[in-house]
Amino acid sequence: MKLTIKTQVEQDYLTVKNGFDASLFKKLSPPFPPVKLLRFDGSKKGDLVSLELNFLAFKQTWTSEITEDQTNEKEFYFVDEGVKLPFFLKSWRHKHRIIQSGDQSIIRDEIQYQAPFGLLTLLLYPALLLQFAYRIPVYKKIFKRKA
Repeated sequence: MKLTIKTQVEQDYLTVKNGFDASLFKKLSPPFPPVKLLRFDGSKKGDLVSLELNFLAFKQTWTSEITEDQTNEKEFYFVDEGVKLPFFLKSWRHKHRIIQSGDQSIIRDEIQYQAPFGLLTLLLYPALLLQFAYRIPVYKKIFKRKA
């Protein structure tokens, strides 16, 4: 299943690129499930990001590896792919794109995922959509043009 979320922000793509750090990652986490950042190497190929999802009755570890990253004159992107996923996911690929748009930029989350069975893949879509929609006002606030 594919999911794409786009957010226009007021800063240029290289400034936004430099803001993609552990601090931003923590701010992007929605209230539920609570997320504990276990490891954050960065957003370069070979880096790992590991977190713990707390579903109150149980916890799940999610570890992704950055498998690609590139910066050119118009865009920066990196791809994280799940290497250890929560039980409800069979595969995960998330391409984070920051695209220059005039003197602003667009943050584009392109997600491909699959659950262990088809019905669950469909049922996860609205939950994932909400999780990533939560990021829109956070991105807009953090990457607001400085006065």
